[in-house]
Amino acid sequence: MHDLVITGGTVVVAGSVFVGDVGITGERISALGVGLAGDRELDATGCIVMPGGVDAHVHLQMALGGRVSSDDFASGTRAAAHGGTTTLIDFVDPHPEEALLDALARRRSEAENRVAVDYGLHMTVPAWHANRPHALAELGAVVDAGCTTFKLYMAYPNVTLDDVALLRTLQAIGRVGGRAVIHAETGPVIDELRSQTLAAGKVEAIQHALTRPAELEATAVGRAVALARLAGCPLHVFHVGASGVVAALHELRRNLPATQQDFLSAETCPQYLLLTASEHLAGENGELYICAPPLREADDQASLWAGLADGTLNVVSTDHCPWTRAEKRQADFSLVPGGVPGIEARLALLYHFGVRTGRLSLTRWVEVCCERPATWMGLHEKGSILPGKHADVVIFDPARTVKLDPAIMHERAGWSPYMGLTVQGWPRTVLLRGTIIVEDEVPTAEGQGRFVARHYTT
Repeated sequence: MHDLVITGGTVVVAGSVFVGDVGITGERISALGVGLAGDRELDATGCIVMPGGVDAHVHLQMALGGRVSSDDFASGTRAAAHGGTTTLIDFVDPHPEEALLDALARRRSEAENRVAVDYGLHMTVPAWHANRPHALAELGAVVDAGCTTFKLYMAYPNVTLDDVALLRTLQAIGRVGGRAVIHAETGPVIDELRSQTLAAGKVEAIQHALTRPAELEATAVGRAVALARLAGCPLHVFHVGASGVVAALHELRRNLPATQQDFLSAETCPQYLLLTASEHLAGENGELYICAPPLREADDQASLWAGLADGTLNVVSTDHCPWTRAEKRQADFSLVPGGVPGIEARLALLYHFGVRTGRLSLTRWVEVCCERPATWMGLHEKGSILPGKHADVVIFDPARTVKLDPAIMHERAGWSPYMGLTVQGWPRTVLLRGTIIVEDEVPTAEGQGRFVARHYTT
């Protein structure tokens, strides 16, 4: 007898689908089958039973230029839970001269006892740490503390790593068994283009995209992968939005030995799959849609969808970084805080525009939103419905129709880049480690989340 059985749903597990039951005992999946019995049963007839979503790239309660992003750990994880995401990975941004373990403890203290879902953390290695050997010597202790991935920037003044610093940092990460996640754009050239554009008096939002051409993203990815291979450090490329980057990744992956295919990973985000620069950045309120890398065009979107289907892109995250309309309204594009909200709608958007259109299979949808981010990021108890795994489960109703509107969503920015879109398919009930945290779209338990120490198996 199980504590809880989810009955009669279409269960997506390990690349396959079956109609049956999921047994849960305590915090873990205890059985898969047909005719299971439990102390309590949840009827999932007509619904998809899938793992809780894993969003490996979010920015909650992020300090930037005297502002703090509008979702804190409480509101952001609440929105994630309603959207079917049960695990997310945020960031530690160490201050100058701050020890990395102290920065990790500080960031964890901001989240503890406030999170509705489980969370992990990436450790940022900014230029001021990358150029100090004693700081790089701390990386092993950070990995031992369960923070196994390190964020590196090739753009943004003050945090950008030049190629020498990037190589040294990748080597240090590789030596301690960590992995790197990277923002790949050619930052110094972008800085010059932006300065030239502002000097010419061009301040509108579309200039954000024009000063960050896709070529500077694709060439940066090529350099980053080359350096990662020299360093022996697995690499995950964040927020891919351009067709040229997809092509570069496809070629780079083709040249990897079969035994190293897991060495290189890459993600895209819903904003790049669904929004365009010509419609959104160039339209009314274009400042709302400023993010980096910038939105591209319809041809790029076609390439992204194809890359998701064929494995060139492995993950869909949100890069959720929300700001209010007032914070986005600035005198010129260079002053606008970058980022868009999106933590709540990810699963539904990918189901509606991916699965329902035939761009993605049901199993591939689960793979890119749940399974692959869990395995690559070292979340070995997450991301799949298998006996022994954490009972993070979503009952997803494929018939439920929702019009995306900030009035019914749980994000705090007060707007959404997907406002007005209607999606068919929405999470109905969400479990975190066996506890129902959302039932029939109503929250039933909050503050249940905890820090997950990550690791890699050899």
